[in-house]
Amino acid sequence: MAGTDHEQLVCPVPREQRPLEQYKELQASWFFVWPHNGDRGLATPLIRAWLIVLPITMLVASGSVPLRHNLPQLVVAGAVAGLVVPMLLLVRQWLGWTTLQRRLMATAVEYEESGWYDGQVWEKPVEWRQQDLLVANHEVKPVLWRLQQAMAITAALILVWASLCQAL
Repeated sequence: MAGTDHEQLVCPVPREQRPLEQYKELQASWFFVWPHNGDRGLATPLIRAWLIVLPITMLVASGSVPLRHNLPQLVVAGAVAGLVVPMLLLVRQWLGWTTLQRRLMATAVEYEESGWYDGQVWEKPVEWRQQDLLVANHEVKPVLWRLQQAMAITAALILVWASLCQAL
C-alpha cells in the first residue's frame, strides 16, 4: 500500500490517463493495432472492410438508371463509393494515434482526477519525457507514417477511379 501512496505523490496522473499506458491500450486494441502491425497488418483489414461494403455500394449504385445500363461504370462507381469506409477507418486511426503522439511529445500531462470539470496539468520528470520521446519517435511515428501513406493511397485510388468512372 505504501508503494501506491508513493506513486501517487510522484505522479498524480491516474494510470489510465498516462501517455505510456494509453500507448499500451492502443497496442492492445483490435482496431488501433492494425497500423502497428506493419503494412500488411493495416492493408488486410482495410481491404476486408472494402470488400464487405462493396456489395452494398454496388446495390446503391445500381439504383442509378444511367449506371444500370453501363456495367463498367457501375462497377467502378460502386468500388469508389466503397473506398469511403476504409478512408473513414484510417481517419479514425489517425486521430487516435496523433492524439497519443501529442501527449507523448508534451512536456506536461493534462489529466482529470474525477471528471471533466477538474482538469489538472502535471509536469513530466526528465526520465518520463525521455521515455515518452523514445516511444513517440520509434513506435508511434512509424505508425503515423504508415497511416499517412495508406490515406494518400486511398485518396489517390478514389481520385483515379472517380476519373475513370467519368471517362467511361
